[in-house]
Amino acid sequence: MLQENYESVDKKITEACRRAGRNRDAVTLIAVSKTKPLSDIEELLQNTDAENFGENKVQELVDKYEHISRPVKWHMIGHLQTNKVKYIVDKVCLIHSVDSVNLAKTIEKEAAKHNVVVPILIEVNVAGEESKFGVSVEETEDLIQQIKDFPHIHIDGLMTIAPFVANPEENRVHFRRLKELLLDINSKNIDNVHMNVLSMGMTNDYEVAVEEGATMVRVGTGIFGERNYNI
Repeated sequence: MLQENYESVDKKITEACRRAGRNRDAVTLIAVSKTKPLSDIEELLQNTDAENFGENKVQELVDKYEHISRPVKWHMIGHLQTNKVKYIVDKVCLIHSVDSVNLAKTIEKEAAKHNVVVPILIEVNVAGEESKFGVSVEETEDLIQQIKDFPHIHIDGLMTIAPFVANPEENRVHFRRLKELLLDINSKNIDNVHMNVLSMGMTNDYEVAVEEGATMVRVGTGIFGERNYNI
């Protein structure tokens, strides 16, 4: 079942790329494995070409990192507390959820200790939802300016979590705005900033996100099924 789900999502990404005149290789599918057992990840590794996995919680990411049968690319996609940074800074290929100077400073400090450069995305609350983390569209460039010269982090792009809506088309405006923001920032030729990653789109709306320029989509339920948050 997991193999069929993954391949179905992959096929829909391919079709969305075709509609948008994009190359399928331009979009990375991140299988969001939060709350799911390691055995589910192993099943995907055996039966698909999946290699990118997303986690929301630091402890869960670390546990899976330490016990998985072979290395994969781990993405930290959830809100990251500064006191947890030290546990994952040398384990993840990308932190999607940087939304403050303080968090960036902590990542810089811990990355320096491990002598690594950590790729990050700026989390932007494009829709302005009070319940969501992320900086506003207006605050994004200022945050980038304050952290762009940190030697142990590299700003790779932007991320957003769009509103959960019944009709995915309602989120097209938010995805389009994030793409416009990235293009605007890139046009200013800020030193040390070459952003090319747009992490946007989840199970409910990833096809629309791909049509609007997403380079990474984060799909959990569409691959692993409904989650049990009581475990």
